[in-house]
Amino acid sequence: MRWLEMNDAMFEYVQRHANPSHDPVSEELAATSRERFGDLAGMNIGPDQGHLLAMLTKICGVRLAIEIGTFTGMSALWIARALPDGGRLICFDITDRYLATAREAWEAAGVADKIEVRIGPAADRLAELPDQPVDLAFIDADKTGYQQYVDLLLPRLSQRGVIVVDNVLWDGHVVTDVDQDPSTVALRAFNDNIAARDDVDAVMLPVGDGITLIHPR
Repeated sequence: MRWLEMNDAMFEYVQRHANPSHDPVSEELAATSRERFGDLAGMNIGPDQGHLLAMLTKICGVRLAIEIGTFTGMSALWIARALPDGGRLICFDITDRYLATAREAWEAAGVADKIEVRIGPAADRLAELPDQPVDLAFIDADKTGYQQYVDLLLPRLSQRGVIVVDNVLWDGHVVTDVDQDPSTVALRAFNDNIAARDDVDAVMLPVGDGITLIHPR
């Protein structure tokens, strides 16, 4: 058994040893999100998750990426910058409240033309996807919807496709049954469901607030 506490000093060390370790656009977006939306800015992914998403996008040769839950556009920024010429990202979000902030960052990074945003319930709007295999899907939205999103996306994945699901550790609250908040309960059920399935390969990584990678068998 291995256990390693990710304290602040170790997290900073990890960030310094990413390549590149300094990213002005994402850092500015993080600062702007905090300034405009306060504690809600914590919904953004961190640079460790961003680097992972960008690397997966490149490794998988992603041509079409899907994102469910965009907020101020941090994860979309990392994915879009790693897309090849002609690649595109379709983002689904329930509100356009944060979209202006996201577009500012996408414009600054020169990737706004690769990103399309569709507002409304993702479970309904996923049916509108083009008839093209999905190579990467990132899910970071309402936790009670995770199972439905995965079930809708799996049949659309390409052979190299992967689904990336955020917040699966939920600050540790999924480990016991103490917390009965609906989001926590839904995440526990989701994690158990994915682990028990025989039609996918899945691995849970202790990156950020926990990430699960899902690939169809």
